[in-house]
Amino acid sequence: MIKFENSFHKLNTDFYENVIPSKPPKPELISFNKSLSNLLGIKISWIESIEGLECFTGKQVIRNSNPLAMVYAGHQFGNWVPRLGDGRAILLGEILDQNNERWDIQLKGSGLTPFSRNGDGKAALGPVLREYLMSEAMYQLGIPTTLALFIAKTGENVYREKVFPGAIITRVAKSHIRVGTFQYFASLGKYNLVKELMDYVIKRNFPEITNNQNKYLSFLKFVIDAQAKLISKWMSVGFIHGVMNTDNCSIVGDTIDYGPCAFMDKYNENTVFSSIDTFGRYSYKNQPLICQWNLAQLANCILPFLSDEKEKSIKIAQNEIDKYSEVYQNYFSKEIFKKLGFSSKIENDNKLKNELFEIMKRDELDFTISFSNLYFELLNIDNNLSKFTGNSRDFTKWISKWKLRLKKEKKSVNQIAENLKQSNPIIIPRNHLVEEAINFALENDNFSKYFNLLKLVSDPFKYKERYINYYKPPDVLDENFRTFCGT
Repeated sequence: MIKFENSFHKLNTDFYENVIPSKPPKPELISFNKSLSNLLGIKISWIESIEGLECFTGKQVIRNSNPLAMVYAGHQFGNWVPRLGDGRAILLGEILDQNNERWDIQLKGSGLTPFSRNGDGKAALGPVLREYLMSEAMYQLGIPTTLALFIAKTGENVYREKVFPGAIITRVAKSHIRVGTFQYFASLGKYNLVKELMDYVIKRNFPEITNNQNKYLSFLKFVIDAQAKLISKWMSVGFIHGVMNTDNCSIVGDTIDYGPCAFMDKYNENTVFSSIDTFGRYSYKNQPLICQWNLAQLANCILPFLSDEKEKSIKIAQNEIDKYSEVYQNYFSKEIFKKLGFSSKIENDNKLKNELFEIMKRDELDFTISFSNLYFELLNIDNNLSKFTGNSRDFTKWISKWKLRLKKEKKSVNQIAENLKQSNPIIIPRNHLVEEAINFALENDNFSKYFNLLKLVSDPFKYKERYINYYKPPDVLDENFRTFCGT
């Protein structure tokens, strides 16, 4: 059995509402994450037991669990919404892993909460499968993310544009506190609660700054750094979150809320997948700027704690927000230089990097393959992915320049090649593969294609010729492909 703790419950009751999950009529396990369960110290035999199934589907509230739904607000596509909150998520409690690190255990799709508004609090199977797969893929790519421990069917139908089988996902996170959580209390003028929330996050997630002279300024710096690093990693793999509202912006710098997210095939900085992002606010190229905008909203919430003087607080906050661009660019350059096999930065490296992106854009090259092929190009190995870049004369010319630059590295060709292999994924969850796997599961109640894709994206840096169809883009790219907010 899990031994839950409930530190969030010790905060002011304004932060949450007590909620009991709805009981699904016929829960049925689909899959669970064995490596994550081991990290969390949860016995696999218990997860596979009736008690485990009932705990992670909300059918039974086990001892020590104290379920709650968090309140928060947020800017959604730039529009202020004064009260949101967990409309279909319920925090069961927290557990300490084998490294004494604290994790939230949350059910998503577990029924109505006081924050459900007009929704039913339930989740459809398709979006649940999507989040389980995408969060695992992101984790294996080395990108900070919430994790998925357990998914199950509920044995009931949910009604959206049509009828879908219901499902539930158990989400694990270092925190579910968002920028929007701070916004909610700041907007009400409850700065005593903003301070209480900030103290809680510092103690739990940033303990190293507890004794700093101005720990609240350090808090802002930590969040800015974590978010800049996160977005740089998104951008380095062509990931588009799709709904970067402040209520979807994790205070600890994890990717959270896998709704209309997707990965680019061909490189286009204006790419948008979300069906509700009509004006491209959250397009690929805008993600760094939106992140800075979100951080500015956070800074505005904690102004009273940066200085005793209002004007000075504004100046301090603005100074930190202004630093974001440089922090982000440094992280992004570091990510790309690693993908290019550069262990140190020398003159003209930025020019070479920018030239590659221009070629990818102009010749509409596949983002992932343009980088993963560098390993094969360096070792002069023919492979079935070469045709996706080989028709670009400019790319071929660029490769010659790149190889000359690599001669200045103080490493052998084999060492550079190994670094390239470990930095550039061969496989990502391409949209057509994800849709095919999920649709096959929904239409046939057969998860074989889904589990096959899940297995492959769980080992994204390994090339096997027999899986070539998983590595390449679709034969015909759907330029109108759209994703939807689901769970």
